[in-house]
Amino acid sequence: MKKSTVFVCLLALSFWAGFSAHAQPVLSEREQSKIVDEIIEERFTTLLPSLMERTGIDMWILISREYNEDPVLRTMLPSTWLSARRTTMLVFSYDANQKKVDRLAIARYDVGSAIKAAWDMKKFPDQWNALIDLIEQKKPTRIGINTSAHFGHADGLDHTHYEMLMSKLPAAYQTKVVSAEPLAVGWLETRTPREMNYYQKLVAITHEMIAEAFSSKVVTPGITTTDDLVWWFRQRITSLGLSTWFHPSVSVQRSDSVNFEHLRSFSNRPKDEVIIPGDLLHVDVGITYLRLNTDIQQHAYVLRPDEIDAPASLKKAFASSNRLQDILTAQFTSGKTGNQILAAALAQAKAEGIKPSIYTHPLGLHGHAAGPTIGLWDQQDGVPGSGDYPVYPNTAYSIELNSATFVSEWGKEVRIMLEEDGYYDGKTFRYIGGRQQQLRVIKYL
Repeated sequence: MKKSTVFVCLLALSFWAGFSAHAQPVLSEREQSKIVDEIIEERFTTLLPSLMERTGIDMWILISREYNEDPVLRTMLPSTWLSARRTTMLVFSYDANQKKVDRLAIARYDVGSAIKAAWDMKKFPDQWNALIDLIEQKKPTRIGINTSAHFGHADGLDHTHYEMLMSKLPAAYQTKVVSAEPLAVGWLETRTPREMNYYQKLVAITHEMIAEAFSSKVVTPGITTTDDLVWWFRQRITSLGLSTWFHPSVSVQRSDSVNFEHLRSFSNRPKDEVIIPGDLLHVDVGITYLRLNTDIQQHAYVLRPDEIDAPASLKKAFASSNRLQDILTAQFTSGKTGNQILAAALAQAKAEGIKPSIYTHPLGLHGHAAGPTIGLWDQQDGVPGSGDYPVYPNTAYSIELNSATFVSEWGKEVRIMLEEDGYYDGKTFRYIGGRQQQLRVIKYL
């Protein structure tokens, strides 16, 4: 029997053996739907009024056509709507005296239970005329629309709808139109207490999946390949009733002449390598559940037959990246920009003798979410635009980074690339479900 056939059989057995014992059961589709709708209602009720007051935008208009949805509008649709319908117009009008937001749709029917229909088709056969009538009724002082130079998430109003809106809007209101970027980003980046309760489960599921994959149950040195492991993750995610927002990756560093640079990690990675004893494995994987996302990277070492633990040099390299995490998260302060956090963290790390690279991003309703960008792997001097956005309380992040350490036994640098999901409450930063603080080891059987 071919080695690849043996591996497929072993993989299937290990997969189903671990399935029933999973410690974080996934809710049924019906239960998930109920929770998603409840969270949306809570966000509209408790979060949106404060964001509209903070940004000074008293009317927010979102317009999308079916299958060309504004990224923000998608997060507001009820769980049973998998897309917008025809042309979907949502209007949020803030009453500063009552601290309340009217949620209305220029639509033939309600958008779920959270947004009420406000289109009298007999009076206004044209949908755009109905929108203008509502604007004139509410008399807003600042009308926010989703246009943005720096955040794709907040740039969801397409050119056609922008031109149509401005052609229909009376001149007196055209001067009141502003970018809703700070409101859109605030809506996307802010996590509610209930969302954070569920985030614990998301991260736990992701950690447990990695622990299972990086074990002798799944990895057979000399047979299992990196691509086998990638597809194990994809199948595992699907079979648990979950989805992912990106294709996982598994890579190898080992005692050879190959330098593991950023481009090798991001774009030039070999497609399929057989995993052998002495390999340092790395995985990048995330899941989507209840409209929230995880993004996690961890490492494992494949023991040689004569080893009982990872080499001390690799453990030292791993500790260096843990220290870099500490340096970075200690910089989180409300009002600091992503670029300020990046510069301070890099300066301290270098002063401590660490060779750092930081490329941390917000996390939440998107994997690479809206909010302050804290470095990009190829922009370590700061990121114009999104890097100038400040940190706000109640926001989540993927603490993504690496440090390079020279390993004498291998005669080259090793990159320990870590990514763990965390939360900033305005005072302190915490990891949502803990973080990897030591190398996992896979026994050679």
